[in-house]
Amino acid sequence: MRESGSKATQIHTHQPSGKTKLDRRTILEAGADFIDQHGVRELSMRRLGAALGVEAMSLYRHVPSRENLLDGIVELIMDQLYGDPEVYLEPRNGWQDYLFRLAHGLRRMALAHPRIFPLVATRPPEAPWVRPPLRSLRWIDSFLGALTSSGFRPEAAVAAYRAFSSFLLGHLLLEVAALGAEIGPVETDDGQAQETGDLSEYPQVLQLQDLLSEDRSADEFEESLENLLERLGTLIR
Repeated sequence: MRESGSKATQIHTHQPSGKTKLDRRTILEAGADFIDQHGVRELSMRRLGAALGVEAMSLYRHVPSRENLLDGIVELIMDQLYGDPEVYLEPRNGWQDYLFRLAHGLRRMALAHPRIFPLVATRPPEAPWVRPPLRSLRWIDSFLGALTSSGFRPEAAVAAYRAFSSFLLGHLLLEVAALGAEIGPVETDDGQAQETGDLSEYPQVLQLQDLLSEDRSADEFEESLENLLERLGTLIR
């Protein structure tokens, strides 16, 4: 985290009143506001504490680490998606309508929080093997459950997840970058490889772990390129 430079981050402190209770949600909301204003790379526990008008150590009782803080902020923002009246949590009018609504809901969320959205496209600490990476396992689990309940075989549901998320992340990351968001990798607390965590809350992810962890990047690139070239060919017919 860089503290020096001609444009040092200015932290606006908001001293909580004596009646204000410092809890996890308050901290996550303050963290989301901080990233919206300054970007994720400027976020540290010390700076967030300063923004809240408290010592950084007091945050650790509710948020044990910066990684946990980032996870919580992603889920906080994802709550907006689940609360979007235009987005259905399960297919009501077919899976195409479900995906259409979900895609537009994610785009609205990304454009509302362009500096937070790149966090969504990072590896989930509990399942760093997910390909392509999406930090919200709740979203992945919901997505897979919606498609399998619509008749998709497990292999087809995972293939759909790969194609759908690759398209969305690629397009939306370019959109938020145009709005000034940094889309490079977000550093973690350490450089050590992460192991699978507790996935008991995500039964679909747990059941389809082998399929989700397969590296089919080369094949998917070729398939997507062929589909694109075929579509472009229709423009001159």
